Amino acid sequence: MSGDLVLETRGLVKEFKGFVAVDGVDLRVRRGEIHALIGPNGAGKTTCFNLLTKFLAPTRGQILFEGHDITREKPAQIARRGVVRSFQISATFPHLTVLQNVRIALQPKQGLSYQFWRNERVLDSLNERAFELLDTVGLRDVAAAVTVELPYGRKRALEIATTLAMEPRLMLLDEPTQGMGHEDVERVTQLIKKVAANRTVLMVEHNMNVVASIADTITVLARGAVIAEGPYAEVSKNPQVLQAYMGSEEVELQGAHG
Repeated sequence: MSGDLVLETRGLVKEFKGFVAVDGVDLRVRRGEIHALIGPNGAGKTTCFNLLTKFLAPTRGQILFEGHDITREKPAQIARRGVVRSFQISATFPHLTVLQNVRIALQPKQGLSYQFWRNERVLDSLNERAFELLDTVGLRDVAAAVTVELPYGRKRALEIATTLAMEPRLMLLDEPTQGMGHEDVERVTQLIKKVAANRTVLMVEHNMNVVASIADTITVLARGAVIAEGPYAEVSKNPQVLQAYMGSEEVELQGAHG
């Protein structure tokens, strides 16, 4: 089955001055799946994500992407391989328009780099693809709006569009519904499902309703270690998982926050 693996970690460990934040994690993310990484507060989810995206170096262990050992590679190198992360805090240019944000994200793939001073006509050549991406995330109608004026949920949709502009082979979404009201959560959940139709997604998510509705596989961390893995119906009944969330019944997991 190894040919189906997009991302794999083997015995991944991260220690901070004696504290073990990630403890021997073996993660296997399969091609075409939405894979969720969940766990209670302090479980090590964000540290694990930072190891995968090379913002932290592991103490021990190995990270493989499409069979290549990327353990010692830098963030820019793995981004070129197609590992693209969308951050928990919206990472767009607030005082540029929605369209301009997507065009900036498209520039490196077009060999233009981040050349803000380019002739407007040169950048206009990116418009067709930019509008396609805005259609994908349902933002074409606000293409001319200044990003800072967008509601929070639509800012996150724009961030997903800029992530898609980089043509990710693996999209890493960090708490994509954090801080959202119910309506925005539903919109972004459906958007993730849509954009995942022909790519692989690994997401850290605290909202169990989101995880239950779209994740194919769920890995549960507690105290830095994997305690369960499988579909939601399976992990939500796992006694270790229920104990980690300090509940004794399945319903406790429904509203759990990580």
